[in-house]
Amino acid sequence: MFKQVKSALFWYYLYKFRKRAILIFFLILVALFSGFIYGDIVEYLKITQNIEYLKYILFGKWFIILFNILLSIYLVLTIFKKEPEVKEDKKKAVKKEPKIEKEESFSQREKELLHKKKLKTKADILLEK
Repeated sequence: MFKQVKSALFWYYLYKFRKRAILIFFLILVALFSGFIYGDIVEYLKITQNIEYLKYILFGKWFIILFNILLSIYLVLTIFKKEPEVKEDKKKAVKKEPKIEKEESFSQREKELLHKKKLKTKADILLEK
């Protein structure tokens, strides 16, 4: 039973954060792949006897590996961080604009009628009693 719950939670979070999980997997894959490429480049430079470039290749390899690992760690640590709610404010602003247009579409007579008469619902009538 516990294994099923654990598996369900794992797949839920994997589905929820699938974009980040794919990016982390890709970054780690690039870090591992850079080690294989480094080995091939070192062999090629030994064969062509251009050993003076080895220090640049070694620096590049470790830069790629450390950058990918640090970026992966950052993505894992910020996976549960809440995003700012700026998008909701924009949606609310867009929703408010059509209401203004609806009020402006009323004629002067309709506006006066709305302000003079207060329409009562059945609930309002029952509350008055």
